[in-house]
Amino acid sequence: MALKLSLKPDEKLVINGAVIANADRRATLIVHNKASILREKDILQEENVNSPAKRIYFPIMLMYMDQANNNKYYDEFVLRMTEFMSAISNPDAINDCVKISRDVMDKNYYKALMTCKKIIDFETSRIGGETG
Repeated sequence: MALKLSLKPDEKLVINGAVIANADRRATLIVHNKASILREKDILQEENVNSPAKRIYFPIMLMYMDQANNNKYYDEFVLRMTEFMSAISNPDAINDCVKISRDVMDKNYYKALMTCKKIIDFETSRIGGETG
């Protein structure tokens, strides 16, 4: 099944490590095979990794974008997830962490990233304010 992406003017995305920028008009791309794709809004820059939940998201994102070297990022993910789970007691957040861990183990990195956004939102609601 093909993936259809609608891009806004000047929107960027990464496909298998290549940064693609849309021009000045709305565009639609159709991807017919499996590829690692992240929209600009889903890309976390290293300088914005400023909270425990984002420290979980970042190595998952790297595993997704650089699958040939994902062992390099896995240990960091495990460390950060362990720290995070030892500091929380909210059942929904714990369940999300378990889902993320399962998806990472199954190499479903994109799905793990989307669930990880939930724990980033959870964390933001607990500490208040914006964490970047």
